[in-house]
Amino acid sequence: MKNCFKKLSIGFIAFSLIANVFVGCTPQSSNAPKTTGASQLTSVPKTTGAPKSAGAPQKITVVLDWPANTNHTGMYVAKELGYYADVGLEVNMVQAPDGDPLPMLAAGKGDFGVSSQEVLAMALSSKTPLKVTAVAALIQHNTSGIISLKKSNVTSPKKMEGLRYGAWGYEMEKAILKSIMSRDGGDVEKVKIIPIPVTDVISALKTNIDLVWIYYGWHGIAAQAKNLDFNYFDLKDYVPELDYYTPFLASSDAFLAKNPEVTKKFLAATAKGYAFAVANPIAAADLLLKYSPDTNQTIAYKSQEFLAKEYIAEAATWGQFDAARWSQFYAWLYANKITETDLGVNGFTNNYLSEVK
Repeated sequence: MKNCFKKLSIGFIAFSLIANVFVGCTPQSSNAPKTTGASQLTSVPKTTGAPKSAGAPQKITVVLDWPANTNHTGMYVAKELGYYADVGLEVNMVQAPDGDPLPMLAAGKGDFGVSSQEVLAMALSSKTPLKVTAVAALIQHNTSGIISLKKSNVTSPKKMEGLRYGAWGYEMEKAILKSIMSRDGGDVEKVKIIPIPVTDVISALKTNIDLVWIYYGWHGIAAQAKNLDFNYFDLKDYVPELDYYTPFLASSDAFLAKNPEVTKKFLAATAKGYAFAVANPIAAADLLLKYSPDTNQTIAYKSQEFLAKEYIAEAATWGQFDAARWSQFYAWLYANKITETDLGVNGFTNNYLSEVK
């Protein structure tokens, strides 16, 4: 395997840990509205939690990519409101030590896990491919892009020329920059790429960095909440191939083969949790905050409202993958020599999803 693949692995996981996670980034503000959410939840149809099926509930472990955050809300809703218990499941969430649940799933150390299409590409293309499969999209579209201060006038990728970009330093990152700039008539070689991963976006933009790749669902929302005067554009608006799936739920092929009905039950209950979060973002955020009490409440609420529109978006049902969009990203990886083969439509299935919207 080429060295670029190693760079993709190390760098992307680092980026995921900081940029694609929403919780634990900001301590709870002292002037944030304090609420237990009790008043909002009085009408929630909470179940009794008693399994409908006879016998002890089956224990399921979900391996998270990061502490509880708004990507995961539907699962915490399903746990809190008894949707899992209703189908005879006892679901617990744990965090992957290095932010990559896929090796744990392949090793049988978890049943489901949160990952993304880039990371799965690494797993499928390694010298010893992991036998794992994506089973449900948590968010339908890639909500990441480039943020900059309004005064920099970066209203499109071409206008990034001559400015300083804080780089995470992995191979796919520069390929992304090259793609979005070339399609806008720009030249990535004219960007000052500085190898300095940005963890504090607002401070970086106010000091030594002009451009940062962010996931809007947290850092964009946080910038809004803090009244930062900024410009932002989505990657997918300039390169449709970059509208990849991030994040999603995955499982090992072995678990799926052995437990098809359990998988369907888990995903159906999870779909109910996300449907609740779509319809009741603030109440859902309050349920999530029980598991992440140090999260800035105001930003969590706004993030939840933003993601409520992204969990299902235009998909027919929650969790569905679009084969054409899946394969076009893997074709892009291959064309940009990030992978040595075109993975096509490998790595996902819609077969375990129910019709719950």
